[in-house]
Amino acid sequence: MQLLRFIFITILVFWLIRVLIRLILPMLFGNMASKMNQRPNEPRQKKRQPEGSISIDYMPPKNKQGNADKLGDFVDYEEVKE
Repeated sequence: MQLLRFIFITILVFWLIRVLIRLILPMLFGNMASKMNQRPNEPRQKKRQPEGSISIDYMPPKNKQGNADKLGDFVDYEEVKE
């Protein structure tokens, strides 16, 4: 009896998921398609710059270099020949 109940509930859940997917997915894809169609119609906001001019939109932050006193001792390298 438990097995039949489990099989019935499993079939019912899969059927409900299938029905919900058939209702929800077309709405989602329709919404995405309408947004995709609106994008090319919007005017471009970038201004054309004359040839040869440079515009920098982003400057990465510079890492602070450590103080030389904190970096450690300097050891001279001496080449040893045998």
